Amino acid sequence: MTDEDAMRLALEQAQIAAGRGETPVGALILDPATGEIVAAAGNGPIGAHDPTAHAEIAAIRAAAARLGNYRLTGLTLVVTLEPCAMCAGAISHARLGRVVFGADDAKGGAVVHGPRFFELPTCHWRPAVTGGVLGEEAGTLLRDFFRARRKGAT
Repeated sequence: MTDEDAMRLALEQAQIAAGRGETPVGALILDPATGEIVAAAGNGPIGAHDPTAHAEIAAIRAAAARLGNYRLTGLTLVVTLEPCAMCAGAISHARLGRVVFGADDAKGGAVVHGPRFFELPTCHWRPAVTGGVLGEEAGTLLRDFFRARRKGAT
């Protein structure tokens, strides 16, 4: 499965999250050796009343439960938005082999923006990172979602 194909599936998860009124971020974890999708999730903090229910965290939890192991070494996380510091920490602890993200997040991102978590000397596991995959589509989805919310608030 190509990065673009995987990102399209993550974007579907983001659309589902948006339909629930959540910020449209979607994630999936796949096994690059087989192309199997191990887990998929969308953002859920509002509905779950849980500030940690980001799409990345939900996908990591589901993959770990499915595999019976909290280490996800060799697997790839595909997410529509650059991970925040909390999610980057979870990615490192899960020992994911690779992260592919769509849109940059200049305000809340922690991979290529902000603290650049994986470059910190205290980071004990550093995945390979590929950013900008279908970034325009992912960014447009987010901008349109927030534009519609602002319109509804007036």
